[in-house]
Amino acid sequence: MIYSSINCNIDLPHYPQPIMTAIDYLKNNDFNKMEAGVYEIQGRDIYAQVFDKETKDAKDASPETHEKFIDVQFLANGKEKIGAANLNKNHKVKEHNKEKDLIFYEEFENEMFIEMNVGDFCVFFPDDVHRPAVANGAPMNIRKVVIKISVDLLK
Repeated sequence: MIYSSINCNIDLPHYPQPIMTAIDYLKNNDFNKMEAGVYEIQGRDIYAQVFDKETKDAKDASPETHEKFIDVQFLANGKEKIGAANLNKNHKVKEHNKEKDLIFYEEFENEMFIEMNVGDFCVFFPDDVHRPAVANGAPMNIRKVVIKISVDLLK
């Protein structure tokens, strides 16, 4: 997992190129002026999902992972917390939707919460369980961007 902000001076050539492509996209677009939807960055290998969502209590948000894509989760507007932990054998699968590349879990161990502010992003790899859109205080509407990066690009 990586946590940072596009407001920092990110000149980190040690990040893999697909992640730098995603960060550059985040830095160079005003997502509050864009329509909600899917935007191709590098075909279906790297694409952005722009959407609005209401945050909720952690108990009502499902922990998840993905097998085929890395998530770069970016907060364009509002405040949220994202739960995160390393995937381990004790995590009980609640639902596995291969078509949507989503695995939901009942609960997970050793969860920490990251407080996200506008401009912050997290990179979640397939072994990073994450619980997005958790309320940081009272529930609120947020604008999120999730950039999906095919894991095949990092091989």
